[in-house]
Amino acid sequence: MCKPKAEPPLVTVDNYIDGTVVPPSTPQYLPVCNPASSANIGRVALSSSQDVDRAVEAASKAFESWSTRTVKSRAAIMLKFHSLVRQNSHELAELIVAENGKNYTEALADVAKGNETVEYACSLPQLMQGRIDRVSGAVTCQDRRDPLGVVVSIVPFNFPFMVPMWTLPIALVTGNTVVLKPSEKVPLTMFRVIGLLEEAGFPPGVVNMVQGTRTVCEALIDHPAVKAVTFVGSSPIARIVKERCNALNKRCTALGGAKNHLIALPDCDIEDTSSDVVVSYAGCAGQRCMAASVLLLVGDPDGERQKKLLARVIEKAAAIEAGTEPKKMGPVIDDASQSKILKYIAQSEQNGAKVLLDGRTWTKENSLKGGNWIGPTVLLHSSSDDKTMKEEVFGPVLSVYHVATWQEAIAIENRIPFGNAAAIYTSNGGHAEWFVKRVRAAMLGVNIGIPVPREPFSFGGLYGTQSKYGDLDITGDGGIEFFTNRIKITSKWPVPCVPEYTAGLAEQVVGGVTTDHANFAGTM
Repeated sequence: MCKPKAEPPLVTVDNYIDGTVVPPSTPQYLPVCNPASSANIGRVALSSSQDVDRAVEAASKAFESWSTRTVKSRAAIMLKFHSLVRQNSHELAELIVAENGKNYTEALADVAKGNETVEYACSLPQLMQGRIDRVSGAVTCQDRRDPLGVVVSIVPFNFPFMVPMWTLPIALVTGNTVVLKPSEKVPLTMFRVIGLLEEAGFPPGVVNMVQGTRTVCEALIDHPAVKAVTFVGSSPIARIVKERCNALNKRCTALGGAKNHLIALPDCDIEDTSSDVVVSYAGCAGQRCMAASVLLLVGDPDGERQKKLLARVIEKAAAIEAGTEPKKMGPVIDDASQSKILKYIAQSEQNGAKVLLDGRTWTKENSLKGGNWIGPTVLLHSSSDDKTMKEEVFGPVLSVYHVATWQEAIAIENRIPFGNAAAIYTSNGGHAEWFVKRVRAAMLGVNIGIPVPREPFSFGGLYGTQSKYGDLDITGDGGIEFFTNRIKITSKWPVPCVPEYTAGLAEQVVGGVTTDHANFAGTM
C-alpha cells in the first residue's frame, strides 16, 4: 500500500494520443508507489475502451503517411531519439529507481540495453532490403517488407525502459504506428520517454500511449484496426493474450515466465561461477525472466569443490546490502510480490528444505520503514519436487539441489514446463557442448548466468513451452520478421529483341523441349 506523500507534488501520468497528453475519459487514477519506501510518488490514469478507440484511430490515421516514408527517413528520426536517450540517461535511471526499485547501476543498464535496440533499429535501412532474382526464363521474383499497420505493445514492470524498447524502435522504423500500454506500476519512465520521442521528431499519432489495466489490454487486442500484439509478462496471461489474438487471426508474440537452471560441474571456476550465480539470481531482486532460480551442483554433495562453491555463493550473497545505491539490492515491486516470495520460502522450509541464507531478515528489519524488502535467500532442497524447485518465484531466491550425474541434471531441467534460459558452468568445452545440445531452453549460457542474446540476435523463449506463445521472437531479426509482411512479386515482361538476351532463353530449350520444367508461365 502507498503511503501519502505531500512533497514534492505528485506526478500525474495521463495518456498520450495524437501528439497530445490527454486525461482519461474516466476521472479515475491509480497510485504509483515507490517500492523502496511505499511512498506515493504519482498517479496514473485508469483508462477505458473509449480512450483505446481514440488512440487506435490516431495511429491508423498517422499510418497513412508514416508508412510511405522511406526506411532511411524513419531511421533518421530514430537516430535522433537514440542521442536524446543518451543525453537523458541519468534522468531516466532516476525515474526507474523511484518507481521500480532497481539500484542505480541496474537502472542505467536498463536504459543502455534498451538503447542498444534503438541503435539496431537505426541500421534497418541496411538490414531489411528486399531481394530480386531471375528465377526462370523471362520470369523474375522479388520480395519486399511492408509494415503491418497499427501494432500494440503491452509491457511489464520489471524493465521500465528496456522492454518497451524491445518493440517500439523496430516497429516504428519498419513503418508501423504503435499504441503502447505500459505497466500501471511503472508508468513514469515511459511518460518521460514519450517527450523524447516527440522531441526527436516523431509525428503526432505515430506513437501513442494508453494507461490502464486489463480493460485497456483487452480493448487493444480486440480492436479491429490493430494488426499485431506483443506482450511480455506472466505465462498464464501470455497464454490468454495469444489465444485472444488467435481467435481474431491477429499476429501475436507473447513471452511468459521462466524457471532458469544453472548447472555447475566440479571443474568450474569457483570464484567466477559463484560471483555469476549471485548476480544472476539476486540482481534486479530476481525480478527478470532471465534470472537464475535453481542451481544444480553435479557430483558428490560432500565433495570439496561442491561444498566450496556453495559456501562462496552464500558468502557473496550475504554481503549484499539493502538499498538502491550501486552494488546494493533493491526491493521487489509491491507487497503482493513480497508476500508471494515469502510464502514460497516458508513452504520450502516446511517441506524439509534448509534455509542456508534467510532474506526474511530484511523484511523484519524494514517493517516500520516501509518498502517491499526481502534479501537474497538460498535454499538447499532435499526433494526436486518442492514447489520452489519447479514454479516461478520471481524474486531473489536460489534453490540448490545436488545431482549425481549429468543425465539427472538434464532430466530435472527439461521436465519443467518453461523453456526460457539455462546455463552450464565448466572449464571444459566438450562438457559445455554436451549440455547445450541437450538442455530444453531457447537461450543458453556457457559460464554466463544471464545469457541474454544481444542484437542482431533475437530474444524469445522456446516454442511449445510456457515461456513463449505465438509467433517469432521479439527483438533482432525476429523483430523485423514480426513487424513486417513479406510481399512476393513474380513478373514476366515481353522479351526484348536483343540477340544476347534471346540466346540465353534459347539455351533453356533443347530439341523443342524446355529444360526449365519450373517455367510454367504462359503454359497449361
